[in-house]
Amino acid sequence: MNETPRRASLAWDELRTQLDRNQPFNTMRGTPYYRDAVYEQFSEQEYARRYAALRDKMRAEGLNCVIVPGGPSHWSFGGGMLWLTGHWEWHALCCYVVVPLTGEPTLVYSMGGTHCEAVRRETAGALSDVRSSRGGRYAEVMVERIKELGLDRGRIGLLEVDPRHGDYLPINQYETLKSQLPNATFVFTHGWIHELLSIHSAEELDCVRKAGILCQRAMEAMAARAKPGVTEYELRAAAGAAILEGGGDIDFLIIGSTSMSDPAMVFGNPRPSARKLARGDIINMELAAGYRGYTAQVGSPICLGPPTDMVRRFWDEITLPGYQRMAAEIKPGNPVEAVQAAGKFFRQMGVQSRPIHAHGIDLITDGPHVFCEHVDAEPFERTFKPGMVFMAEPNPITAEGNFGIFLGHTYIVTQTGQEIVDQWPFELVVV
Repeated sequence: MNETPRRASLAWDELRTQLDRNQPFNTMRGTPYYRDAVYEQFSEQEYARRYAALRDKMRAEGLNCVIVPGGPSHWSFGGGMLWLTGHWEWHALCCYVVVPLTGEPTLVYSMGGTHCEAVRRETAGALSDVRSSRGGRYAEVMVERIKELGLDRGRIGLLEVDPRHGDYLPINQYETLKSQLPNATFVFTHGWIHELLSIHSAEELDCVRKAGILCQRAMEAMAARAKPGVTEYELRAAAGAAILEGGGDIDFLIIGSTSMSDPAMVFGNPRPSARKLARGDIINMELAAGYRGYTAQVGSPICLGPPTDMVRRFWDEITLPGYQRMAAEIKPGNPVEAVQAAGKFFRQMGVQSRPIHAHGIDLITDGPHVFCEHVDAEPFERTFKPGMVFMAEPNPITAEGNFGIFLGHTYIVTQTGQEIVDQWPFELVVV
């Protein structure tokens, strides 16, 4: 293997005249760039709480160090890397945080140069050591840091990049760690970040509330844009712009449309198309907006023109009452299985639904998951607790399977009940 030696960054007075040279540019540090950038930061106490909670897990498992990834996929949306640093990645499969049991954590970021300087500003509230991956050589940089810490014979935990699909760091990075740290012991952990995020702090819940407002603004933007001749992707553009203009990030925008008189859609389109809206259409959607990594979700139908009798009855007699039964069960001390029991309403009314009825949210969609047939939950989340975030999202479907309505809102479980994070009306909205 051809190894590139790690070179120290040049002092600013020397670097400023050599910006067209690759090595000095990519190793820059301590420049005046982005000194006026403004990034909202969590408090010092909040980050201290997060690192302390992670290190408690490390002690319990006898680990000297952990490598915490996070990437841009929906099932990651930054993951533990974002939680520990405040950085959301979009250049790479993932970035990594090296967290020793004692000592300074290190973020290994995808890019060097001005990109890395910007990330140092962005993450200044969480940590001070941000290093470039040197063109994707993440593991080599992590090895250097682990050796600096004197942990090259330690027990090193590897957290998931994507806990939903069970994906860990890529094989090339793992093989480099193994070959360059032959005396270390590597331990694959499971589900740590979700457990640590199951109960949110006050600062985290404020971000969820802001994400809920962004969801509402996205719905309002779609309703204002929805007119005959407008395409589904133009609705997506309107919703996305509302989220971005509010300082948020787009997690997903699922938007589809169909004729109310001859429907052929049970759920919004995960890939909004060039289909043009027409009078007599209904729009189904599920939107997820993120604010500093914390997401909220929403969905509620929009009709172009008066709803047909079938659509009106399906909303009044099936969709809304079924939803209300589920939402009523979201309260502290209540078993999550109560939401599943409430979902039996749809079959009792002679209709069906999508398999999923509801789910939790940590940073993004996660457990507990409530399905028609079962509940998938870890022991710590089988009962609603204050600080949990939960998405009720039943999607009833007609008996013959041609038409459905998605209805969903995000809730915070409080000490006394629940708090909904948006104010979109529980109505069959007509534009």
